[in-house]
This record gives sequence, C-alpha cells and structure tokens, in this order.
Amino acid sequence: MVESALPSPRPYSGLEVRVLEANAMARGCSLAGLMESAGQVVAEEVRRHLPPPPSPVGIVVGSGNNGGDGLAAAYYLNLNGHPPRIWMLQPPSELRSEMARGMWRRVAAFPGFTVGIPKVADLSELPLVVDAMIGTGGEGELREPYRTAVTEINASHANVLSVDLPTGLGTSTPLQARWTISLEVLKEGMDHPSVGEVTVRSIGMPPEAKEETGPGEFHFFPQPGPNARKGSQGRLVVVGGGPYPGAPTLAALASLKAGVDMIFLVVPGGVADVIQGYSPEIIVRGVGHGRTFQEEEASTLWSLVQTLRPDALLVGNGAGTDPSTVVALEEFLEQALARVPVVLDADGLRVVGQRRGSPFRDQDARRLLMTPNGREYAHLKDPRSPALAPVEPLEVRTLARQLRATLLVKGATDWVSDGSAVWANRVHHPAQVVGGAGDTLAGVAASLMARGLFPSQAARLATYWVGTAALRLFPRTSYGMTPLSLSDELPGALAEGLARAPDPRRAQA
Repeated sequence: MVESALPSPRPYSGLEVRVLEANAMARGCSLAGLMESAGQVVAEEVRRHLPPPPSPVGIVVGSGNNGGDGLAAAYYLNLNGHPPRIWMLQPPSELRSEMARGMWRRVAAFPGFTVGIPKVADLSELPLVVDAMIGTGGEGELREPYRTAVTEINASHANVLSVDLPTGLGTSTPLQARWTISLEVLKEGMDHPSVGEVTVRSIGMPPEAKEETGPGEFHFFPQPGPNARKGSQGRLVVVGGGPYPGAPTLAALASLKAGVDMIFLVVPGGVADVIQGYSPEIIVRGVGHGRTFQEEEASTLWSLVQTLRPDALLVGNGAGTDPSTVVALEEFLEQALARVPVVLDADGLRVVGQRRGSPFRDQDARRLLMTPNGREYAHLKDPRSPALAPVEPLEVRTLARQLRATLLVKGATDWVSDGSAVWANRVHHPAQVVGGAGDTLAGVAASLMARGLFPSQAARLATYWVGTAALRLFPRTSYGMTPLSLSDELPGALAEGLARAPDPRRAQA
C-alpha cells in the first residue's frame, strides 16, 4: 500500500534521485534545509507507530546523508518526548557532509548515543527501530559494518521503519522493514517484500525540480572510467540521407561532439561518396546505387547495419518522403526495434504517421525515442490534420503511452514524456532555431542512448545540453548561429555543466 502526500507517477532510480536533488538545490533548496525537513517528516512517521511518550526508539545511522536524515529525526523525536537510542556505525569523522556533521553535533550528547553496531538484545527491547544506514546511494553488496548491523536487526525481529529504502535492498542481505518512508518520490524496488508498507512524504522540493530540466541533468552523462577503450563509449549508426545528405551528417558530427566513440552513416549508395567527403571522422556505408532507399533494399539495409554492431540507431534524417523509402524504413524498423534502441527523427517519423496505435510489435518506451517538431507532432496525433496545434503536456503523455515510445516534442518549450511522467525543457536561445539544429539535437540524444541511457534520460539531457550550448555560443555568433557551431560548443557546455552541477552527495562536504 502506498500513501502519498504528492503525486509520484513512477518510481525513481538512484540516479534520477540524484538528478532531482541537484535540480532542487539549483532552485534554491539547501542540503541543510532538505535534511532538516527530512528529519521532521521521518520523526512524524515514527511517532505514528510508537506508543505514547516517553516510549524510546532506536536509530541506526550510516555515514552518508541518509544517516544525517536519521540524526535529524533523532533530534525531533527527543523534542517530542521519545528518547532516542542512537547507534552510529562509523565514527563521526567519517560523516560525508558538513550538514550530517551538524546533525550529529546536536545529538552527540544524548544519553543513548553510541558509536558501534547494535546487538540483538538491545534492539529486542525497543518498540521501533529506525533504519537510516544506506539510502538511494548504495551500490553493490553490503560491506562491514553495515552487513553485521543488518544481520543483528533482522535477528532481533524488531519493528523497523526504513528511511528512503531498506538498507541492502537488492542485495543478498536486505533489511526486513515493516514500514518505509520514501522521501519526496517513490523509489525503484518498493515492490520488494522487505520494504513493507510505503509512505511517500514531501520534504519541500519545488515542483519544478521534478517537472523541468536543470543542471542536475548533467549527472545523467555517462563519464568514461579509467579503463575506457575504443568503442566502450558507444557505437552509433545513423540511417538516413539521400535527398538531403547534410542532415544525417550534421547528426553524426553532433554525436561525436557529444562523446560517442564510433559513428557509422548508412546512406543510399548514390550519395555515399558525397557524404564521405564531408568529414574523415565519419565512416560511411552505401546501400544500393540510387539516391534514395528502395523497398527491396530493406533486408540488405538491416543486414549491413547488423555487421556494424550498433549500440543504438538514429533513423530518418534527410531520408526524404519517397513512398518506397518509407516502406523500406518501415520494414527495417520492424527488425531493428526488437533488438536495438532507436531514435526516430525527421522523415523517419513518416513511418509512424501512417500507422495507428502502437507502431511496432516489440518496442516500448525504454527502446524508442521519437523527436517530432510541432508539425510532425500534429501529424502523429492525427495524420489527416495539416494544422499546427498548441502542445499540451498531458496530451504528449497520452500519445507517448499510445505509441509505447518516449516523445521529445521540440518547440519554444521542449516536452519529454515516457508515457508516465512529463518533463519540460525551457533552456534555449531563439538563435538556435535554424535548419539542421533538430538533426544536432537528435544526434546528441542518440549518442547518449548508444552509451546506455534510457530514452527519457537521453532526451532530458540532450535538450538541456544543447540549450546551454546555444546560450554560451550566442555572445560570439549572435543570430548567425549554425548547427556546426552549435555542435562545436557541446564539449565546452558539457565541461561547464559537469563542473557546476550540484552534487548532493558532496555538497558542503
């Protein structure tokens, strides 16, 4: 059962929580304020399950911000007549943020404060134990002293209330909670039996932190590790070109500037040499001998793409609207979407426009990103209507659900929806609205999907990233901004974004 003080349309992953917290901090929230608020709401939830004062409560805290939340809760429980018995698993010197250290200083003199691991006998005497050891930042199997602490708490059969997530959730030794209070949003894994009854409580984050892109989006960027090698940062194949050979080239060059390792351009054979002449950084492969893809070339197209071992595909840029091309791409996508994440852009959207309902059998919002502009979006909604119409976010969500795809609807405000949640990107400069900028955006999103991001994550980061690049670029280019200059600005915008994006794990450490 889930009780919620505010809507949480779908569970958040640990990475998405980090992005949310960073965007909240960028909008004026402080780590201290969020931790203080978390302590208050955790204390309120604990009191709901405790006998009247002066009933005691046990609180087991770790060294991260989850532990800081638990220490803040201890302070407020003590104020309300419930003396806390606190076990801090690691020395105070190992607390990771100044705010958590501040919460420790408020409770360090409490009579029940101990540094060490609680024992079964101690825990069995308490009506309730608060688990504030590891929250959404935990990864991998539990280490000591957390593993032993979880073993002792489980052996005590105490009534446990976990803060955010039960410690060890998803590992071989999860804590068995009777209740879990999920702060601000529902978290992934809440359907596990060890979570117990779940309550979602707000800690005061502004709605815009959940509903709009912000600098936190840069936390989605998959930074390469020390063992990175050629190809480990993604292999992207762009399928397009023909009547408009510049479009897929712009997309391919943008994907390189966004950090994908290897880029292949698969185009009609009649324009392959022309496109190869644009840049030595792109590997070009031709299909057939004409200037457009033909229906009978669909199987050849898929066979060729398979040999390139793509991690993601970008389909449609500059392909044109010849009926034979549309059919060829349709047959190609039937094969591709069952196996590879796809970004469908520009002329590729014609394939969906001629189908109703879900366009393909095996794809869902985790595999397909569609990037229509306003006119293409109107055509997706109703192929018979040539008129533009205002883009309503709830309608975007409904259409994404119907298509079983993630939608990125480009405009003065970019709207992104995976059929469950909706996000807005309002970070732009009017000068970036030039021919080819849509290809640039699609190339960035596809490069991110080739590196493992879900379509909604790739769309959110790509829109914000390209918008910040345009804002950086405008003082130098004014209204002479071009797609190539916009691509060239991407690395600088990324470096600045990674350096400035608030990191809730290290803030004020």
